[in-house]
Amino acid sequence: MPGSNWLDLPLGCVMTRRVPCPAAPGPLEEYAARFDDLFGRLAQRRGFREYLAGLLAPRDRNKTLTALAGAEPVTGAQHPAVQRLQFFLSESRWDPEQVNARRLELLRADPATAPHDAGVLVIDDSGDRKDGTKTAHAGRQWLGRYGKTGNGVVTVTTLWADERIYYPVHAMPYTPARHFAKGKNDPAFRTKLQIGAGLAAQAKAAGFTFRAVAADSAYGDQDGFRGELADAGLPYVMALKPRRGTWAYGPDAHTPVDAARALAWGGPDDPGDWQPVTRTFRDGHTQTWYAAGAELGWWGPDGARRLVAATADPGTLPEKATWYLVTNLPRPGGPREAASPHPAAGLAEIVRIYGIRHWTGQSYKQVKDELGWADFQVRSDTAIRRHQVLVTKECVSRPTDSGYAVI
Repeated sequence: MPGSNWLDLPLGCVMTRRVPCPAAPGPLEEYAARFDDLFGRLAQRRGFREYLAGLLAPRDRNKTLTALAGAEPVTGAQHPAVQRLQFFLSESRWDPEQVNARRLELLRADPATAPHDAGVLVIDDSGDRKDGTKTAHAGRQWLGRYGKTGNGVVTVTTLWADERIYYPVHAMPYTPARHFAKGKNDPAFRTKLQIGAGLAAQAKAAGFTFRAVAADSAYGDQDGFRGELADAGLPYVMALKPRRGTWAYGPDAHTPVDAARALAWGGPDDPGDWQPVTRTFRDGHTQTWYAAGAELGWWGPDGARRLVAATADPGTLPEKATWYLVTNLPRPGGPREAASPHPAAGLAEIVRIYGIRHWTGQSYKQVKDELGWADFQVRSDTAIRRHQVLVTKECVSRPTDSGYAVI
């Protein structure tokens, strides 16, 4: 059959061996080699290894291209090693989506990182400052990590997590309306909520199983977002703002905190409507909290949307140790359990799910900063996405006594 061996090749066509690439340091080489078939040229395979090695190096300064290449800042910008990385990131032809798909394939195949149905899919977005208006996705917008509005790039990310480890699944930068000809009315414009719902569905389609999608109140307060997840067949546990208002009859609760205050509590020996649950923190220590199903408008223990309050002290509902959660998971033994597509979840399970989101939210920013997530100095959409994919390749983290470890 033609093409079955080298004798069948057309005259003038010569097969050559792939030129060996300089090895990456230590165990990184074995990992990097699993991506070699996605890079057609030696320069790409070399750039891939050099970029990953630079990201993993100790952070003594911002991980700009000069830092990744080991060159002096500013004056070393024209160094050949820096220019190689610049070309690899911005001009070379390779597909970041294929690289990310391979990364996810390896994570699914490894027993230490394989997703399972007790895990949680966390939706997170983070904003990083970027000056000027020429950078793709940049604009004046809310930057959550700084707690204020500023000029920057916001990226929506999904993370798979359990009590042991977490890692990013997909990431997509949010593009402000000013980048589109028709602004928010442009067919291509997507809100952060739409991006988040799309990424959650994409994770499910990619074979990532999980108990529920979890997110903070920026997502949980949005009826439309929760509806998109429900329409996609996805279970969720999300936070609500304590004073998120809803319609109710005059004497009834109008906010989650009102609903929690209406629950009976007589102290630890007489918990009333509250049930003790054990919270396990990332350093391994445990703490007794209390959780209860509450009623707010049409939401109730057996409604299509359940309101769950969880707190360290039902008597005072301390702001920093109280969660108000909404979920579409049915109550065990309730009337919705039999017909629900999702397994029932008791109060302890609801608290466990959101607790995983809570510790990943605290740790993920540290890990990204250490790996240089926000240190890119490129402007194009392609280069930014490539940088983000390369950073996420390094980000498999587990809790430790000191906070986190990248493994």
